[in-house]
Amino acid sequence: MSETTTIIDIIRHGEPEGGSKYRGQVDDPLSERGWAQVRAAVAGRDGWQQIVTSDLSRCAAFAEEVGQRLAIPVERTDQFREIGFGDWEGMTAREIMAQDEAALAAFWQDPLNNTPPNAEPLADFYRRIESAWEGILDNHAGKHILLVGHAGMMRVLLLKALGMGLEGFYRFDPRNATIVRIRVDSGRHGEAYSQLVFEGPAI
Repeated sequence: MSETTTIIDIIRHGEPEGGSKYRGQVDDPLSERGWAQVRAAVAGRDGWQQIVTSDLSRCAAFAEEVGQRLAIPVERTDQFREIGFGDWEGMTAREIMAQDEAALAAFWQDPLNNTPPNAEPLADFYRRIESAWEGILDNHAGKHILLVGHAGMMRVLLLKALGMGLEGFYRFDPRNATIVRIRVDSGRHGEAYSQLVFEGPAI
């Protein structure tokens, strides 16, 4: 196996209609503000050879717009959807606190062991995102990729890149339209080394 470098720029969707809530897999589209956020985030950027996106509309509609503008392929997948929040889907933190403040506090402190009612367990979500990520590295090795997704997805990929456990899930707070870059160098014997890349201004 030859040495390859794969670069993945990961962007969280912009603000959806309905504002901040435990949206999970509720398929709200981007608001006008959300569209402005993601368009501003990628203004002047190019060089991507492939776009991969969650199939939820707050990600996929923007991904398709960028794909058409740059004439590059767009791959939609449900494997990069946000974690399912079960009975909390579509509720704000305030609404959940009014119902069960202790449950929400426990979830924030230890999401691995305090799954919301009928929600996707965090360990299962991690494995889903990890599998989808490995699919990108297998199918698009050596490319520069734009990955459009969600806050939970970003948290998992940052944990993986930094070698952290799931107990650190809420130590990251990716805001709407945040972009992070991960570079994956794959060696001759199949080993892969991931780095979180911090970009400075172009001069």
